[in-house]
Amino acid sequence: MATDRSLLRRAGAAAGAAVGGVAAYDLLQRQHAILRNFPLLGHLRFLLESFGPELRQYIVTSNDEERPFSRDQRRWVYASAKRQVNTFGFGTDNDLENADGLVVLRHTPFPAAAAAEGTPGGRPDYPLAAGKVLGAAHGRRHAFRPASIVNVSGMSYGSLSRVAVEALNRGAEEAGCLQNTGEGGLAPAHRHGGELVYQIGTGYFGCRDEAGSFSLERLKATISDVPVRALEVKLSQGAKPGLGGLLPAPKVTEEIARIRGVPAHRDCASPAGHSAFSNVEELVEFVERLAAATGLPVGIKSAVGDLGFWQGLADRMAATGGGPDFVTIDGGEGGTGAAPLSFSDHVALPFKLGFAAVYPIFARAGLAEDVVFIGAGRLGFPDEAIFALALGCDMVNVGREAMLSIGCIQAMRCHTGRCPTGVATQSPWLMRGLDPTLKSARAASYLVSLRGEMLALGRACGVRHPALIDPDRVEMVNAGFRSLPLRDVFGYEPDWPLMSPARRAEIEGLVGPPAPRPGPGPGAGEHAGFPHVGDPDAEHMDVRSARDRLTGAG
Repeated sequence: MATDRSLLRRAGAAAGAAVGGVAAYDLLQRQHAILRNFPLLGHLRFLLESFGPELRQYIVTSNDEERPFSRDQRRWVYASAKRQVNTFGFGTDNDLENADGLVVLRHTPFPAAAAAEGTPGGRPDYPLAAGKVLGAAHGRRHAFRPASIVNVSGMSYGSLSRVAVEALNRGAEEAGCLQNTGEGGLAPAHRHGGELVYQIGTGYFGCRDEAGSFSLERLKATISDVPVRALEVKLSQGAKPGLGGLLPAPKVTEEIARIRGVPAHRDCASPAGHSAFSNVEELVEFVERLAAATGLPVGIKSAVGDLGFWQGLADRMAATGGGPDFVTIDGGEGGTGAAPLSFSDHVALPFKLGFAAVYPIFARAGLAEDVVFIGAGRLGFPDEAIFALALGCDMVNVGREAMLSIGCIQAMRCHTGRCPTGVATQSPWLMRGLDPTLKSARAASYLVSLRGEMLALGRACGVRHPALIDPDRVEMVNAGFRSLPLRDVFGYEPDWPLMSPARRAEIEGLVGPPAPRPGPGPGAGEHAGFPHVGDPDAEHMDVRSARDRLTGAG
């Protein structure tokens, strides 16, 4: 008996030591925020995920039913962020013949050639510049061509954690992208090398005087020593148009309160509208005032509701020769840290409908070639981004998809301050799980992978730059075996989106010379349209290895 008890004690001690060792490892490792924040318990999440496909297949939901991002979409982002081979097996699990709003690209049997390695559009980083020069049409002193057609959308420090903003900033710098600051002002986390678009919201955080009004002098002082390339005046947000921003009290730390000039640990709500202007004429004057004082391109961001506003803006711009250099259209399906459900669900048009309503107004006014159009609202996937470009966008912004790339698991707790992965929280304990150096590499890899697949889709349609995809190449399939070209669905005229021969030639020149076509083998992966295939260090997302058995986020 004594021997048995001794054996039990030894076994218990060994088990305790093993558990303690796992807990210590979880606390010290930096690969997964979930394990670092929730040692031992965090493994349950990955265990459940490992047989999640079987659970969903027989008990819960399919790979395409979850919202706002399906399981397939999240897996694609997670794998892309880790530079894994992100191919899926056995064919589509979508019911193509009974789908409504299915986007289908009309490919060509003679795909365009991939760019040579190390050249624009070529591996390993797929640099892909925008087709227009920001600010050129209005002669801004600091006009420039954005180096990336994909950039990081406005997400404020406060809504996101310090480490999340830092990870995105470093990732944007590594991928050659722009990061929009969001309306919360400039924070130290924005100063890690990434170039910025400074957003001016109704609260004027970072550019307000003591009375809370806009101050041009404060703005100039705020942006004087950081790489701000453009200014964006935020009129509304797709997820809550007609409302101001809201940062819940748990997220208003001392530092955030200091940056914004508001009381700490209290709800921080921005007004619904701007005090610096109240109509289209004053908006255009405000834009020109900002551009004259800073020399930077200036744009606006808005959801789409009243089309009378857009008609009035186009008329005023055509009459004066001034106005925004770029227009960011935010779809009603866009993200937010906190909003009333009635606004998120029922105010503002979704992106495709909204953009397709606004673009014709500028085209008929003769302004479509002068304005840079940016799309936002769940566009962080290759097919969605290509659709936006076919509608007339010159660039796309990605927000929540970029959050997924740095560890977000779609826990839907952004408004509580208790995001388990440290992305959308100000809790020091939860933030410690997110290593900004590691996650910045994942953000960059996601952005690079997105550009790589956009290029591959473009080549499948016969063009070497995805901005050159003709709308007639895009088909909308609906239930009942009905389909229509994009142009017919949205009433686009035959020459829309407008593109002069000179600009078409300019865009074609943004992609490097074609690479020689290789024979079958590892080197043919890029030409076959599979980014990262053939890379000996790239693992498939569905293959568990001793090095990394975890396929999910965190």
